[in-house]
Amino acid sequence: MAELDVQVVASDHAVWSGAAKSVRGRTVEGDMGILPGHTPVLSLLAEGELLIDPVEGGPIKAKVNGGFFSVDSDRVTIVADDAELIEG
Repeated sequence: MAELDVQVVASDHAVWSGAAKSVRGRTVEGDMGILPGHTPVLSLLAEGELLIDPVEGGPIKAKVNGGFFSVDSDRVTIVADDAELIEG
């Protein structure tokens, strides 16, 4: 099964990293959903919620603000000005 290698970092700390089935987030151009095999993309990150569906365990939610969203060869890198996990 194909999977994404996801890294989420804020300007001053790591937020989450791991294997995922999908990632959804908000860019300045609108909401973006990423699945394995997605074409390369680089976009500015907007304020909003990031949703990660990990390979193991329940959904991961994070509040992010600013930064960028990069996808290349099933590697998703989200570098946010500010980010924190949302519990529950």
